[in-house]
Amino acid sequence: QVQLVESGGGSVEAGGSLTLSCAANVDTYNRYCMAWFRQAPGKERERVASVYSGAGSAYYADSVKGRFTISQDNAKKTLYLQMNSLKPEDTAMYQCAAVFVGYGDRCQNPRPYNIWGQGTQVTVSS
Repeated sequence: QVQLVESGGGSVEAGGSLTLSCAANVDTYNRYCMAWFRQAPGKERERVASVYSGAGSAYYADSVKGRFTISQDNAKKTLYLQMNSLKPEDTAMYQCAAVFVGYGDRCQNPRPYNIWGQGTQVTVSS
């Protein structure tokens, strides 16, 4: 019933930028933890960034701090990931994820995300 659809992936050179989008087909966008994950072949899935759809500070993995920015447009029910200064090690399948939560839940902490998009590939060449 709930659906997340990612877009914006592609191939870029190191140092370039990409912005990923995640359109959320949800009834009320303001009651979710929203997150971006990525996974490369042979590696564990990594939470890149997360934020509460209402208000609160965002979480960023150490590997992307200072380079990536998570944001959202509640009117459009869309989550974004702006990626700057891309590195070859950023190459991965990127997925957006969501979980319905009570108001005030800490999206900076790990959450049991149970709504997943199909993913969009990001490839960064050196």
